[in-house]
Amino acid sequence: MYFLTKELYFPPVEEANYEGILAVGGDLSIERLLLAYNNGIFPWYDSDDPILWWAPPHRMIVNPADYKVSKSLRNIINRNLFEVTINQDFSSIISNCQKVERKGQEGTWISEEIIESLTKLHQLGKAMSFEVWLNNELVGGLYGVDLGHVFCGESMFSKVPNASKVAFVKLIEYLKERNYLLLDCQVHNDHLEKLGAFEISRDLFMKILKSRA
Repeated sequence: MYFLTKELYFPPVEEANYEGILAVGGDLSIERLLLAYNNGIFPWYDSDDPILWWAPPHRMIVNPADYKVSKSLRNIINRNLFEVTINQDFSSIISNCQKVERKGQEGTWISEEIIESLTKLHQLGKAMSFEVWLNNELVGGLYGVDLGHVFCGESMFSKVPNASKVAFVKLIEYLKERNYLLLDCQVHNDHLEKLGAFEISRDLFMKILKSRA
């Protein structure tokens, strides 16, 4: 495991341990974050721990070009109960993702330092939010890092049933319309799998990520 210094450097992703941890330490500067994401690496750690940088052996992804919305979810979207906006309230989206209670999870990895850094990325046009509204109230959404050909989803939340699912589908439609190659969901979880995400190898992920480098 590599211990970062002030130098803007990451070791090759193949040097990650069996869990996927590649490096420890460093900072969340804009320059380091962009270097990380453009090289298939992302920060993920508890707020009380040092920064951990991950490049897991398997990557949870969606191919926007091939994605098929389930009939039940399409019916929900077609009812037009929700309004979806883009980049209208990034601050509220990331704040809600930090604070929302999740089943089987204590605390959050979204520290104030993460919020500050991702907000700066958003101000530079490198991070996006999708907001879901019901009767003019923010009820769900998601945010992530935008690499131009790959979108790195970071977190989502929902205050009412299906709100985050609607945000997820609208994000994929946005990516498909603009010929993005991948939605990167990072690591496996059951919710994403039910939404249609699946795992590919780190090697394949890196080939796709670097295909427009």
